[in-house]
Amino acid sequence: MQGDVQESGRDETPEERADRKWVDLLQEIRVAQTGVQILFGFLLTVVFQPSYRRLSDADQALYMVTIVLGATAVGALVAPVAFHRIVTGRFIKPEAVAWASRLTLLGLLLLLLTMTAALLLVLRTATHDDGYVPWIVAGVAGLYILWWLVIPTVLRMRLGRHRPGSSDGDEREAD
Repeated sequence: MQGDVQESGRDETPEERADRKWVDLLQEIRVAQTGVQILFGFLLTVVFQPSYRRLSDADQALYMVTIVLGATAVGALVAPVAFHRIVTGRFIKPEAVAWASRLTLLGLLLLLLTMTAALLLVLRTATHDDGYVPWIVAGVAGLYILWWLVIPTVLRMRLGRHRPGSSDGDEREAD
């Protein structure tokens, strides 16, 4: 059967498009999952170090926030796999891809927050100086926001206008 020609220039059915987008999304998740799981694994060990007890109350609270952010980032980035497993065979792949994409974006936002909080904790502990550490962390967070959000959003606005023929209505997903 001849596929539907989308305005993207691809000759694919909605099901083929969903399959392709699912594979693309899984590749993206693999990259993010590895980083967040390694970071989270290291964060889990901090509380078991003797030096943890010497952290100030503020730094211990910052650690708790960081570990919860890391746990939720892992959860959001693993969620598309569980989501796919539960809905497989229900003929709702386009909707599943849209939801998995949203969960992945949430996971990336949580990863950004986790990395920023972890950097703040490490630099505060390493330097014992709050004078310049927040500025360094804000600069790094600004770079993450620039690289992960601003540049792709500007590119999307300039070059990747939403195509009216999109089958899932989720314009955030790449073709």
